[in-house]
Amino acid sequence: MDSLCIRCKGKGLCGKPCKILSRFMDSAPKVKLHFSGKSAPELFVGRVGYPHINSGILAPSDNDEISNFATAEEWSKNNFSIENVLRLRGQLIYGRGLSHVKSTNQLKKVTQELALSSKPVSTEFFLKKKPILSLSSSSVFRPMTNPAPIKRVLLGENVKVEKKIDYLTSDYDIKSMTALKELYGSGVRVDHLQKLLSVGMLGAKIARRMVPTRWSITAVDDTISKQLLKKIRYYPELNEILLFSGNFVGNYIEVLLLPGRLSFEALEGWLAGNFYAGAETKIGQDYEGFHDRKSYASNITGGYYAMRLPVCEYLDKIGRQATILVLREIRKEYYAPLGVGIVRECTRRAMRSVPRKVESIDEAFNFMKTRLKISVDDLKNRSWVLENYGKQKGLSEYY
Repeated sequence: MDSLCIRCKGKGLCGKPCKILSRFMDSAPKVKLHFSGKSAPELFVGRVGYPHINSGILAPSDNDEISNFATAEEWSKNNFSIENVLRLRGQLIYGRGLSHVKSTNQLKKVTQELALSSKPVSTEFFLKKKPILSLSSSSVFRPMTNPAPIKRVLLGENVKVEKKIDYLTSDYDIKSMTALKELYGSGVRVDHLQKLLSVGMLGAKIARRMVPTRWSITAVDDTISKQLLKKIRYYPELNEILLFSGNFVGNYIEVLLLPGRLSFEALEGWLAGNFYAGAETKIGQDYEGFHDRKSYASNITGGYYAMRLPVCEYLDKIGRQATILVLREIRKEYYAPLGVGIVRECTRRAMRSVPRKVESIDEAFNFMKTRLKISVDDLKNRSWVLENYGKQKGLSEYY
């Protein structure tokens, strides 16, 4: 698949019948104005026109089994291909309505009830117009398909809510950061936390509002990893060099942990031929030292926080701090963006692998050369972490 196909997405730029679009249309849902389906729950809050935004629910009109594979975690667990993910996403209908982020209406109430549930819920949809058969993708959120204005939506069964979620979403005095920390600590999955934040179920009463899905995804990754970093800074330093590797749907991750004070850097290379790189390989870089970064990681954006979280989970688990370098290589077989959750799950795959223990940084990079196609030496020379390795002061040195 060439880069023109990726840029075009069925717009007819080549002047020929679109093979990709024809495949998508073959698996598109039957056009209905009234249908019942299982919502995963699959929710989406837009950002265009904020604070007046479109929000709504995605559900299959025919095949309820689709609702079991709504997240990147499930795609990774089942080793789905990009084609399989797009096929499943293509069968969803996105019933949406326009509202203010602080307003309350029937669609928002149902959306919030669905967000509370960790299991699929039977939902009945009444649409104003037939869905527009289309597919749009993003590097941040999962592919969106087949939007239609919604007239009304009804729950077909009672929503079962975990006690911890019910308590923290019902208490209007708990700040959203505190609620996220407690829910994550009790085992609630990251994608579920993102839904709760996005539909305005967390935080003090006066501050509650819907948060665009694009923002909530990164906010949860950032908030949870910052909470972990607060603990990790007080852990003893790692005493060996460890190299972790993982890959999924054309994304290749190498994580290098070095003995030393906590710092984190992410370097990602989009190989030539990928939909973002075009004809030339492109490299992005963001980093932070011992203390929290104060600005948004504008080069790697959401992927930075998605890579940081799994590494923090690992360090918290082993009770160590380390100097961290993460390399992400995106190959042209990753021909359609599936959302930042793919980056998180690919990094988790790496951190769950058996690490390779090496004697030196050079030895680690020599192993990376056997797995990556990009110029590893170029990445090494660009690295802020390696340039400053051993030069940073720890927290105890400021007191």
